[in-house]
Amino acid sequence: MLKSLLALVLAFIATSSIALAAAPAPGMKLPPQPKVRPVGMPAGAVMVSPCIRNMGEHWVNPKDAPTGPIYGTYQGKIIFTEIMPTKAQLDKGWWYSNLRALPGYKIDHVDVEYHPKGHPGLMVPHYDIHAYYIPHAAEMNICPSGIPNPDAEMHD
Repeated sequence: MLKSLLALVLAFIATSSIALAAAPAPGMKLPPQPKVRPVGMPAGAVMVSPCIRNMGEHWVNPKDAPTGPIYGTYQGKIIFTEIMPTKAQLDKGWWYSNLRALPGYKIDHVDVEYHPKGHPGLMVPHYDIHAYYIPHAAEMNICPSGIPNPDAEMHD
């Protein structure tokens, strides 16, 4: 399963998209893992993407892929928690009552994005809900030389 996750991430990067979380693909390796885990990163989470401009690296426990929770990091610190509920789940009355900051962190703001066609990693209509632990201005300065975030271009 872990190998499938990386395959989707790498395919996503190769097509100038970003893989926020995905089911692992056979035969693929994860990106190089940092020597030091970010403080407070939940057990079992692995880094699945390099640094995405205005977002950071993405981490997920493979058992939680693709909908999350997903965690974002930058410069060794956790900066957000994300979930990706599908439109079908919401249409059936799905709810998530426990989106909260990880221990030791505080939510600064929440961004909600709708992806009517999905994106690599979750190719069905869904919402990306990011609970950021940093101010929006700081978010806009993450990984200035990182992989472009096509979502940011859609909304600017």
